[in-house]
Amino acid sequence: MAATADLESLPGVGPATADKLVESGFDSYQGIAVASPGELSNTADIGESTAADIINAARDAADIGGFETGANVLERREQIGKLSWQIDEVDELLGGGVETQSITEVYGEFGAGKSQVTHQLSVNVQLPSEYGGLEGSAIFIDSEDTFRPERIAQMVRGLPDEAIAGAMEAREIEGGPNSEEAMEQLIDSILDNIHVAKAFNSNHQILLAQKAQEIASEHEDTDWPVRLVCIDSLTAHFRAEYVGRGELAQRQQKLNKHLHDIDKVGNLYNAATVVTNQVSSNPDSYFGDPTQPIGGNILGHKSTFRMYLRKSKGTKRIVRLVDAPNLADGEAVMRVEEEGLKPE
Repeated sequence: MAATADLESLPGVGPATADKLVESGFDSYQGIAVASPGELSNTADIGESTAADIINAARDAADIGGFETGANVLERREQIGKLSWQIDEVDELLGGGVETQSITEVYGEFGAGKSQVTHQLSVNVQLPSEYGGLEGSAIFIDSEDTFRPERIAQMVRGLPDEAIAGAMEAREIEGGPNSEEAMEQLIDSILDNIHVAKAFNSNHQILLAQKAQEIASEHEDTDWPVRLVCIDSLTAHFRAEYVGRGELAQRQQKLNKHLHDIDKVGNLYNAATVVTNQVSSNPDSYFGDPTQPIGGNILGHKSTFRMYLRKSKGTKRIVRLVDAPNLADGEAVMRVEEEGLKPE
């Protein structure tokens, strides 16, 4: 109710309009300030000129939208968190870990370990900062029926003892890593902090991304704010539903809107966003690896970091940083074990 009351102070926003905005996830000045007039117009059933006035007033109230100095940008970037993979070689590749307020794309063929990464990060994000975590909860949008709570339990048990002890201490769980009762409590607590939703088609997936903003808002001032959003996989439904070149433009348009919705959650709530992506084979490639990520230039440009996973011998996987704004390309090796992702 407090959010509704705040919105009514904006010009052109009465009680009914405020209710519609809040129901659609626009429950803060920041959320409205970064919306488009068309988006707000459709949501609240108001004219675009009125929507533009509301957005401008929200920008003034939220104090965003103007230019700032490079020094201010540097200061703001100091708030960005780094989520550890718990693998030194991969963390070094990423300059310390997965960044908040950015989209990290992980792509690779079937069985390369993409879903393993999203599961592991959903565990790691809940660790104290001194153990590479962000002390927050995770949102997991599951489009391929990949989420397995049993896998989360295995990965919790596979954490280093000191990280387990730190996670238990943060939750005031007594007993330590060697206590089975304490371990079960920790696993239950970590599972409670992963908000999972299964996406049945691309439209449902888009809706869930918008719902993710509501969940992040609800948990913003709690002990476990949302610090990670995973979508596994981002492109599966879009690829299946929009087949052929005639459907390509519409697919890319919807995918672009979807990516902006996801990015908005990460930027507003200082969360890391990790999306997995499928690959296709390029028959015209005569040299090197013929696999190409799905999603085209829209996904390529919107992803801040692009990582390519490929199979190696046995449980080994090669992790390649393909694109990053401030990091050199490089490779690392990890293993996918029953206990989770491990160094070579």
